[in-house]
Amino acid sequence: MIVATDIARSYDLGGVTVSALRGVSLTVGEGDYVAIVGTSGSGKSTLMHLLGALDRPTSGTLLIDGRDVSTLGPADMARLRNETIGFVFQSFHLLPRTTARDNVALPLVYRGTGRRERRERAAAMLERVGLAHRVDHRPNQMSGGEQQRVAIARALITSPSVLLADEPTGNLDSTTGQQVLTLLESLNAEGVAVVLVTHDRDVAARARRQIVMKDGLIV
Repeated sequence: MIVATDIARSYDLGGVTVSALRGVSLTVGEGDYVAIVGTSGSGKSTLMHLLGALDRPTSGTLLIDGRDVSTLGPADMARLRNETIGFVFQSFHLLPRTTARDNVALPLVYRGTGRRERRERAAAMLERVGLAHRVDHRPNQMSGGEQQRVAIARALITSPSVLLADEPTGNLDSTTGQQVLTLLESLNAEGVAVVLVTHDRDVAARARRQIVMKDGLIV
């Protein structure tokens, strides 16, 4: 699904060039389950943004679903994200004044899906993650674990091939975090590739493959 070959990413900060990634190669296959581990500043979040087509490498080649991201304009990049990749973030990124159902349905708005179909599919996805009883609740009416499951349902609503999860248990207690990991693993068992960024070695140990990063390189 994703093939990165010697990708690098540098930033110009006030006239100083900072190298966040310094030549990284990796492959994420169909149904893969990968954990990317490293301390703060190791480059793991930069790598996640590149793998999710949220950014482009400064150099190297990045293919997502067979498409070279360097050849894609902004609209094509957005379409690639919407069709191929689901995102789950540590801070959930839910719209605070919007119900769980409408938060989950949001990616379908960008696809032009009709309102009735959006709501039906969102309700079905919430049921899949165990939140059928929360469809009309807003984020502030739900626990952290419930909000994270809403975020996972939103990531899955477009039937992505790859699910990118950036510290998905970071804001959760240990019991709730285990429940979220179990949900991700059940999705992986159904064929969704999961790429997990974490600083927690216990979380990483549950993946089938671990990629350890330091100073912008895979070590």
